[in-house]
Amino acid sequence: MKVLGIDIGGSGIKAAIVNTKTGELLSERHRIDTPKPATPEAVAKVVNEMVDHFNWKKAIGCSFPTTIVNGKCIHPGNLSEKWLNVKVDKLFRKECKLPFYVSNDADLAGLAEVSLGAAKKEKGVVIMVTIGTGIGSGLFFNGNLIPNLEIGKMLHTDGEIIEFYTADSVRKKRI
Repeated sequence: MKVLGIDIGGSGIKAAIVNTKTGELLSERHRIDTPKPATPEAVAKVVNEMVDHFNWKKAIGCSFPTTIVNGKCIHPGNLSEKWLNVKVDKLFRKECKLPFYVSNDADLAGLAEVSLGAAKKEKGVVIMVTIGTGIGSGLFFNGNLIPNLEIGKMLHTDGEIIEFYTADSVRKKRI
């Protein structure tokens, strides 16, 4: 089965057509900078640009860089405060007129690893950590997702969230 996979990131929005059985990219990856500010309306327009770029007419899988519960953003993450309580899947469905499945980006990266990758045959606890604009994490037990573990939101000793010190975006600012 083929699906258009879209990854919403703090600095870029990426997409490609993916074989869901193998994880193989069936197209070149396309990237558009995340709009500033990254409001729901601005990001939805870029998502629609991605759909148009691939001339896609079927369902879309979308990874999102913060906590998502039943398609709803319950933490604004590194985007905009305006995302709080937005039904992301509904917003993108309305903008693109196509069905959307939206979940946390690190949860989906981990799901790919336990389904197709390095953690496919692992038993017990598996943790996926993604490092980019922020820090994401996915937790699995015996191949089953325990959703929305956000280790990047753990507090540092000074009370600030840890990703303010350890994300790749911090490294890039210091270079």
